[in-house]
Amino acid sequence: MSKKVEHLTPVKEKSPKISSPKQVAAGIPAVVSTMYHGLSRMGVIKSISNLSKVNRFDGFDCPGCAWPDPDDHRTHFEFCENGAKAVADEGTRERADPSFWSRWTVANLSRKSDRWLNSQGRLTHPMILHPQSDNYEEISWEDAFQLIAEELSSLKDPDQAIFYTSGRTSNEAAFLWQLLARRFGTNNLPDCSNMCHESSGVALGDSIGIGKGTVTLDDFTKADLILVVGQNPGTNHPRMLTALRDAKRAGASIVSINPLLETGMRKFKHPQDLLEMLGSGTSIADLHVPVAVNGDLALFRGLAKLIISGGEVDMDFIADYTHGFEDYKKSVRSSKWSDISDSAGVSRQEIEYLGRAVRESKSTIVCWAMGLTQHRNSVATIQEIMNVLLLGGHIGRPGAGVCPVRGHSNVQGDRTVGINHNPSAGFLDSIRSSIGINPPNKPGLDAVNSVLAMNDSKASVFLSMGGNFVSAMSDTAATSGAIEQCSLTVQISTKPNRSHLVTGRTALILPCLGRSERDLSSNGIYQSVSVENSMGVVHASKGSAKPASEKLRSEPAIVSGIASALETRIGNSGILWHELSEDYGLIRNLIESTVPGFESYNDRIKLDAGFYLPNAPRDGRTFNTDSGRANFRVHPITRASAPPGQFIMMTIRSHDQYNTTVYGLDDRYRGIKNARRVVLMNGEDMQDTGISQGSMVDISSHFDGTTRNSELWRVVQYDIPRGNVATYFPEANSLIPLGSVAEGSNTPTSKSVSVSVVPSRSKMRFWRKQLRQAS
Repeated sequence: MSKKVEHLTPVKEKSPKISSPKQVAAGIPAVVSTMYHGLSRMGVIKSISNLSKVNRFDGFDCPGCAWPDPDDHRTHFEFCENGAKAVADEGTRERADPSFWSRWTVANLSRKSDRWLNSQGRLTHPMILHPQSDNYEEISWEDAFQLIAEELSSLKDPDQAIFYTSGRTSNEAAFLWQLLARRFGTNNLPDCSNMCHESSGVALGDSIGIGKGTVTLDDFTKADLILVVGQNPGTNHPRMLTALRDAKRAGASIVSINPLLETGMRKFKHPQDLLEMLGSGTSIADLHVPVAVNGDLALFRGLAKLIISGGEVDMDFIADYTHGFEDYKKSVRSSKWSDISDSAGVSRQEIEYLGRAVRESKSTIVCWAMGLTQHRNSVATIQEIMNVLLLGGHIGRPGAGVCPVRGHSNVQGDRTVGINHNPSAGFLDSIRSSIGINPPNKPGLDAVNSVLAMNDSKASVFLSMGGNFVSAMSDTAATSGAIEQCSLTVQISTKPNRSHLVTGRTALILPCLGRSERDLSSNGIYQSVSVENSMGVVHASKGSAKPASEKLRSEPAIVSGIASALETRIGNSGILWHELSEDYGLIRNLIESTVPGFESYNDRIKLDAGFYLPNAPRDGRTFNTDSGRANFRVHPITRASAPPGQFIMMTIRSHDQYNTTVYGLDDRYRGIKNARRVVLMNGEDMQDTGISQGSMVDISSHFDGTTRNSELWRVVQYDIPRGNVATYFPEANSLIPLGSVAEGSNTPTSKSVSVSVVPSRSKMRFWRKQLRQAS
């Protein structure tokens, strides 16, 4: 294994402190955590200045998640604990400047944890890692652009280049990025959606004609029933708890469907509501259904069986708006309760109890996140959920619909403006007619196929607009090996991360402005960008903090710099790259002329709350599918299963992280402190395998005749269904096989991997290594 991926071998952690999971989310601990992260990283003045502008009408969009803000008002502090961490992390006073890179070799940095790398602060200058060198050196912007242009122009085929995108990229930067790729001649535009909600987009696009949610924030207080499935809002989307609290106060019933009962679904104290802080908080979930990992399809099949047998089907809606009902009804009726219950991991009685609420509800919302999207049958599972909603006509009316909750703050917007490895013919035609270039028609590479292509030497230049691909992607060894096959890797970043250490023969780091920082063009124009949240609202974001370095450039300026240098070698396209980077309004004009729904973009973006993009199912019960109707899709009941002696592993995130960015070693809500290499196990499973609380184990994943091993994990007894275990992302990514993907979406199956867990054989070897390193 490459020396640069030594992070796969655990660094020394203190013995973890384990306590009972917390019963209340947020509250005083959230306030304390927010203050600590802000003051320790930014100082008093900058903390007040930056945090007072998060999600304000005249401020910047929080980089923490894609949950929407209220349309009609904003509080003085419109952010959550995790949003404050993200802002403080970006606004840190620490700097990873050229002197940092001269002091530290890549080999030495590779032995540091991801948390340590992130804590070194903001990048300040463009840097280059030359072939055979072990230290990054400073490089000028122009030389960096020329190097990229030279490498790209020397490729025999444009498809040898890959243009990856992180979901925090603004609409303007994302549109330019895809324009650069397609002007160059490739649709190789993988993005973080390929690893998370690609399954949602594929499933919903086929079922209802749009790969997005169909509800607004206001719908939550109009719903009778809200099902929160495969999601942990308290950690990953904390502001969603406010919407759930308000829904509960308005009379909605809320059900948690998840292998783990997460604290955020128990009870919530709004940290900005003094009376609530002093009280006992608001209970959120009326019912928790402890479904087995990947048992959701079977559970919803059981609900469908109850609805159909009970005669609660909205036949008028079915007749007017749907296709395929009779085939689906036949499949449901033939489904056996024994198969349903066994696959769901939930008794028939529990499903019937939940079924009564589903059958009685006149307006139901189903929310989900990656607990549903990262399985082999994810597309089928999400379409089964859609089937259940269609049975009751729960779409296109107040208080009802689907709500896939996105993580990155603009991952949905990036896809809307063209970050798509498989774009529609209509989008490509719009590019041709409005911009005058001729993009390729052939689909490009998604994330998994990008790794395969690099490993097979079919792609040799990897450019990344944000993100941390090496840590985020499944099968870390395969991903790292693929990157190291490249002749050039380019990372557009704000802080050091693992992808700066696992590189091609030549590597560039191009430092960019953060979301909170002011963006001034060379002619003094104060620029703003725009983003799209999980509910299809496009709104402005304008930073005001002083940039971390005078050498930083905005993402649109970096894209334009690369494109301008490239066109001196491959010919002029007529695209005014420099002018676009000087005035983002011109970029928005191009988006308006290319993407439906952005009419009067520059005018509407000035509205306080922005504007809603068209959503045909929500706006008028119109379904742009192959049938012209909402499609019932029939799938067999399936569930990931492990052979005797093995378990199904799912990866999860701790409360002290944002995607691959790790802020600390605590998972407060789950009662875990000072540890990340932990595996959560059912107590009875521990007894059966002779594993005790706190013992060290090795984990091996098994797929298609291959085995992947990861040593030295500490066992934590937890309330998780038998036969299932849970580990933290990204540490467990090395166990996720590259070839284990969701059918239809090609998303890595990070939530259902067959593993064995055995007492560690490496403990003594590990501690000897630690002693050698310490000496």
